[in-house]
Amino acid sequence: MRQTFSSGVLALAFATAHVMAAGTPVLVPRASTTLTPITVTGNGLSFYQGSDRFYIRGVDYQPGGGTGVETDPIANATACERDIPYFTQLGINTIRVYAVDNSKNHDTCMNALAAAGIYLVLDTDTSKYSLNRNDPAESYNSVYLQSVFATIDAFATYSNTLAFLSGNEVINNASNTNCAPYVKAVTRDMKQYIGSRGYRAIPVGYSAADVAQNQELMADYMNCGTDDQRSDFYAINDYSWCDPSSFTTSGWDQLVKNYTGYGIPLFMSEYGCITNTRTFEEVGALYNTEMTGVFSGGLVYEYSQEGNGYGLVTIDGDTVVPNSDFTALKSAYAAQANPTGNGGASSTSAATTCPTESADWDVANDDLPAIPAEAEVYMSTGAGTGPGLDGAGSQNSGNSSTESTGTASAGSGTVTATSTSSSKKSDGVRIPPVDLKALSVVVAVLFSMAGGMALL
Repeated sequence: MRQTFSSGVLALAFATAHVMAAGTPVLVPRASTTLTPITVTGNGLSFYQGSDRFYIRGVDYQPGGGTGVETDPIANATACERDIPYFTQLGINTIRVYAVDNSKNHDTCMNALAAAGIYLVLDTDTSKYSLNRNDPAESYNSVYLQSVFATIDAFATYSNTLAFLSGNEVINNASNTNCAPYVKAVTRDMKQYIGSRGYRAIPVGYSAADVAQNQELMADYMNCGTDDQRSDFYAINDYSWCDPSSFTTSGWDQLVKNYTGYGIPLFMSEYGCITNTRTFEEVGALYNTEMTGVFSGGLVYEYSQEGNGYGLVTIDGDTVVPNSDFTALKSAYAAQANPTGNGGASSTSAATTCPTESADWDVANDDLPAIPAEAEVYMSTGAGTGPGLDGAGSQNSGNSSTESTGTASAGSGTVTATSTSSSKKSDGVRIPPVDLKALSVVVAVLFSMAGGMALL
């Protein structure tokens, strides 16, 4: 007897294939590392490793970043394993990576880092998939968020993924604070995606530029509003300590004063001035109780010499040659132990007051752009395969289908638009392609379920 399939069953096959093409793909399970995850929930102003306070002692790591060609150092297992012994010599526990290929597997490097006791702070943007500070509304689109979410998928199961960064220095001068709502919306969306997909609560935050007019305003903005909207931490790039210097000469005493009582963890995502010879005197202050009541350590810029003078080592193929900065940082880390106990940190986590519009803050109210409708679907279906570093890019992908269509608030796993805009441009109806490979898998499954009967 021949078995026929109704149009409804075939429609189900096509629908399922479409979900597999546009949503959750069939992926090889990624390995999970075995370090104790770092948390912030319920611990106020600090990071914790289990019940112990955790201080970030690390370096920024993006070999080849000065070549103009973006590469993924975590997917390059050979280079990663080449560099880990030098991380160990430095005595670090964290690296920050600025860009990865979210279409590749990272098991080998992440497990090797975990074996060495090293965590990862990861930027989810790449040069092609990021907010455009000159046009944040158009660049905040579903194509961009699909890439961001795919990066989360690629790293969420590793226990040594310490945190995700939703942006780096998007606001880089006194005149582009209008980008702030979009940075905060991405942070909100990332937090919601992590929760909606059932991942552990991996901290999400932003890395801010050292702009005197608005760095603290941005800090308050990222920590105001509902818990859904608040950042899990705030990070700053700071190069104000230039050896020889001191806690007061550098102005770090004012940093501590200005951020005392700030309601979420704070760390330096970049530091290490090169105006003079670097001896890293600031390490002695950063891990001393004069600062640990407010800061949870930081990351030195940067591991490899990329033509800008900041490198700790020079890499030539398989050869790594440490320089005097490497030796100085190694000595500085070894000389300054972490404080005992909680290091003077408060255990109170409190939201700040959102800054009001001013000459230094071009944000009219507390509204955030709603997540684009096409991106909201990923909360339930998953992001699918990432575009990697060679994708077409997202900054010019904004249109009536992919952009935000109003303001919104996030809560309880949903994002609901509260107003709409009529200014969106249209490029016509877009019909996603059917993934024939995925369809063949579905048909094969249905064929098997039908007992191997032939399709008419």
